Amino acid sequence: MHAQQAQNLTSLNGKVAWITGSSRGIGKAIAEHFASRGAKVVIHGSRSDSPNVFGEGASLAANAGKIAQTCQTTCIAVAGDLTDYGVVQNLVSEIREQLGSIDILVNCAGGDIGGKGVRAEMAGKPAGNDALAISPEDIGTVMDRNFLTCVLCCKAVVPDMMARRGGRVVNIGSIAALAGIPGSVIYASAKAAVHEYSRCLAVQLRPYDITVNVVAPGDTVTERFLASRKTEDSRKVHSGTLERYGWPLEIASAVEFLASDAARFISGQVIRVDGGSQCWPA
Repeated sequence: MHAQQAQNLTSLNGKVAWITGSSRGIGKAIAEHFASRGAKVVIHGSRSDSPNVFGEGASLAANAGKIAQTCQTTCIAVAGDLTDYGVVQNLVSEIREQLGSIDILVNCAGGDIGGKGVRAEMAGKPAGNDALAISPEDIGTVMDRNFLTCVLCCKAVVPDMMARRGGRVVNIGSIAALAGIPGSVIYASAKAAVHEYSRCLAVQLRPYDITVNVVAPGDTVTERFLASRKTEDSRKVHSGTLERYGWPLEIASAVEFLASDAARFISGQVIRVDGGSQCWPA
């Protein structure tokens, strides 16, 4: 294969990509990276001021403007609660009115955030965050934030992909969903549900030439990650060892691959991006 052909396979030029939960952290990095690869990007947060919670921008609109200017592409911002299907439908309609059909859906909205939100202690991690002590309110919040949002966004976006017989869905899971852990159990369970839902959706969409895959990050350095736990300075390096934290661009690069034509025959897979910290079957 010639270099030009290979480059064309990985190009996102002109594709319309909606990245949910992209006001900050990993989602923000995915949006910025997609824009740098020529995609028309839609960023999203639950509120218009979501980026400023951890100092990652003044507002969604400001971030969208910066991405558009830096990458010389189209970038718009939408805000709303993705656990409300009516809101999801309205956002999808808004996107289609402005940019046309959605070619790539990246479900990144989520996180181990309880009912008190990210402004609470430990950046929103639920109190009593294990299999038994976590409150019913936090169980519902964590499940809805991670699993329900994924399902509702797929429900609103994918039928149009089916009608056009093409599209890419990449859902963000977690390596927490691939092993028994003593803490963040409901978060791990929600992400396990995302993994299995993605496999089921992938099978359903095979006849339509639509791929559905999961990227499961390991510990990744974001502003909220640093605010929500004790971290090890020795693991905050970018190279020289895989016994370190990941960085958002490393997750974004994996998502880019799965969203491109280079991965056109890969579907129903859970791909860990964790430096090899888990080396057993998904």
